Amino acid sequence: MATRWGICGAGNISHDFCVALKTLSHEDHQIVAVAARSLESAKKFAKTHGIPTAYGSYQELVKDANIDMVYIGVLHTHHLQVGLLFLNAGKNVLCEKPFAMNLREVKHLISAARENNVFLMEAVWSRCFPVYAEVGRLLSENTVGEVKMVKVYFGLPLLDRERTTQKEQGGGALMDIGIYCLQFALMVFKGERPESIHATGVLLPSGVDESMVVVLKFSGNRMAICACTIACDLPNDATICGSKGMIRVAHPMHCPTTLEVKGKETEFPLPEPGLPLNFNNSTGLRYEAEEVRCCLLKGLKESIKMSLTDSELLIEIMDEARRQVGVVYEQDSQ
Repeated sequence: MATRWGICGAGNISHDFCVALKTLSHEDHQIVAVAARSLESAKKFAKTHGIPTAYGSYQELVKDANIDMVYIGVLHTHHLQVGLLFLNAGKNVLCEKPFAMNLREVKHLISAARENNVFLMEAVWSRCFPVYAEVGRLLSENTVGEVKMVKVYFGLPLLDRERTTQKEQGGGALMDIGIYCLQFALMVFKGERPESIHATGVLLPSGVDESMVVVLKFSGNRMAICACTIACDLPNDATICGSKGMIRVAHPMHCPTTLEVKGKETEFPLPEPGLPLNFNNSTGLRYEAEEVRCCLLKGLKESIKMSLTDSELLIEIMDEARRQVGVVYEQDSQ
């Protein structure tokens, strides 16, 4: 039986997700419906991707009994409200990153999933890439000895986009792309809670962070340096420094196809997209779709690649980093 997908949101990331799904077997994955805030948008999206059913409201998608998994690709300021809509209706959910606006909201989503006994996963697609799996294997085999330092950089010139610069839209470097740096560090250190978090940054006039650097100190004198900005390009790579060498996840570290181990490079090519993409290497979204299908087939309610505990710790660190830098959203006072 194929996993039948319902797509919530007809924006850029939902487009790329559907293109990625089409690189997988039709026997395993089928997109059966799409919902948008307007029927016109949903119909246009459905026509582009060959989706049989289009809905002009999310509530209609909730009522569709022919869906195994809902992909939520709406703006993250709406993740809590939209996520609860589906979870409380007994739908399995893959929700785009960031999961929600703060720890309180994330806990609310997780509670709803557990109360309704449904699957829930934050779509940190990076965790499902073959390069990340290989990094995990190399670390388990102590290929570079004891890991002492992790350095992760992610910066893009995004100051011309309202979505990344406006507080009302949940903008800021940390929420948009810095999350990728932090999740990488947490993956390397196996979800361990850092002993300390030190963040510094600069704010835009809108009150969101243009740039932020977060330093995490872990047990055993191990550290991670995570730098992100929406003002300019950064190397966008990740380096794991061990006592016996280095592992480098090459640009783009959040959706990588190149891994360098002690100076030797290995390629992990992606399939070609059937339609133009909005974001880099987006056919790699297929990996998280495959992970979701595997979890459903096993009867799991969360993924070990990006567990709900992982998501809680990630947003907890982001909340603290924002607190130190002075980034406050409307949702923080609710």
